[in-house]
Amino acid sequence: MSKLKNLIAELERNVTNASEGLPDEIFYFVSRVTPFVNVDLLIDIPGKGILLTWRDDGYVSAGWHIPGGIIRFKEKAKKRIDLVAKEELGIKIDLARGPVEIKEIFANHKDRAHFISLLYSCTIDKKNLEIINDKILLNPKQISFFKKKPKNLISSHEIYASFFSEKL
Repeated sequence: MSKLKNLIAELERNVTNASEGLPDEIFYFVSRVTPFVNVDLLIDIPGKGILLTWRDDGYVSAGWHIPGGIIRFKEKAKKRIDLVAKEELGIKIDLARGPVEIKEIFANHKDRAHFISLLYSCTIDKKNLEIINDKILLNPKQISFFKKKPKNLISSHEIYASFFSEKL
């Protein structure tokens, strides 16, 4: 067996279930050599604006972003949408239409530098809107609605600037 095949076999021994995610070292290797496909959730409530959450994870400069997540191996986009809504927002999506846009993001990072982003237009029912409103009241610096594009929207989400109804 060649040296490369041995190395690949060693990597594979360290992946127990790729659909549940990869060990960090393997994840970052993969992110250096292939694009990731992710879903972004456009939750635009009439009269309120677009729902954004604060991101400060070291991959991009801190700022507001549209909630989203990377699709796992053999995972349907709908499942990732539901998980992002549950894990990031604590809600359930009523309906996800799309993708309404497909965008590519190229970042100047060693890891996680190329994304194919699928933007889904999502609706939520009154109960889940109340959950979001309560979260905003408790922590408006972490989650909020925006009619105008915030000045500190993360740079990679400038691709969605046209979705804001009011311009700065």
